[in-house]
Amino acid sequence: MKIKEITQKNEWEGFLSNISEKTFLQSWNWGEFNIKNGNKIWRFGIYNNQNLVCVCFVIKIFAKRGTFLFIPHGPVMISNFTEKDRKETLKLLLDHLLIISKQENASFIRISPLFGDNTENKSIFSELKFRQAPMHSSAYEATWKLDINLPEDELLKNMRKTTRYLIKKNSENKDIQIIKSINLKDIEIYQKLNKQVSKRQKFIPFSDEFIKNEFEIFSQNNQAFFLFGKYKNEIVAGALVVVWSNIAFYHQAASLGSFSKFSIPYLLQWEAIKEAKKIGCNVYDFWGFTDPKKYPRHPWAGPTLFKMGFSGYKREYLKTQDYIVSKKYWTNYIIESIRKIKRKL
Repeated sequence: MKIKEITQKNEWEGFLSNISEKTFLQSWNWGEFNIKNGNKIWRFGIYNNQNLVCVCFVIKIFAKRGTFLFIPHGPVMISNFTEKDRKETLKLLLDHLLIISKQENASFIRISPLFGDNTENKSIFSELKFRQAPMHSSAYEATWKLDINLPEDELLKNMRKTTRYLIKKNSENKDIQIIKSINLKDIEIYQKLNKQVSKRQKFIPFSDEFIKNEFEIFSQNNQAFFLFGKYKNEIVAGALVVVWSNIAFYHQAASLGSFSKFSIPYLLQWEAIKEAKKIGCNVYDFWGFTDPKKYPRHPWAGPTLFKMGFSGYKREYLKTQDYIVSKKYWTNYIIESIRKIKRKL
């Protein structure tokens, strides 16, 4: 097998179009988004006898706690790979990334793979001297998905009774309206909501530039849209949906707590699902999951219960893996371990 950089979008996206387990964090446009944010990136392809069998998008992350190479939701390999194939491919990739790490002064390599969370995959990373990261990095390790190929009445029937009731109640309320937007100016509206939520829940929101760049890159290819929930002409809820490779991703959302009694996000979510069906998506990815029974105090427990109400199924992946390149890694390890405790993750 050989590894080389891929420079053609068609080759990259063509390979990923035939893969079922994937997210837009390995898409060509996520690379363009990172370039626009000033990040250095690489797009690698691994070939077996001239046949592309794996792609891997890599970002150089520069932070005060340390510089590292990050592979979000990758590498992405063909589905019929054996355990031996996966290990050989990862070994080839690791050897190549170690060279880059030294050139870029990176202290570790972080991989957040969409590999099943099983003994076989844990063994592969363990044998290659990876260790579990202290916390995930900008990518979920489990998610809740919904097959949206069913007719709308069947989707509604499969929902939790309370979820279905709130959708019906809100759809009949003339004071409530859900609108779709692809207008760049509406980024300001969404960010205004997002900042109010972050202040209430005490977290640091994505910057205006981050949201602007993400929406600009994906909306140029009809791969992103906003949905806003209005109550008496006041916008009280919003969501950013990314559409890629016949999958809709409920990537970001915000709603005002002062209007929580109206449960407008339920109707907003249902309209997002219907819009995804309309434009030809097969799967709706609710973006992020934690088991609310096992971890009732986790910050994602409440949002996960909300998502589960729409029916669907969970996907749990191998925990984020780190490969230590230098002793500087331990500074990052200590900082992230403290953050994990503070955030109750």
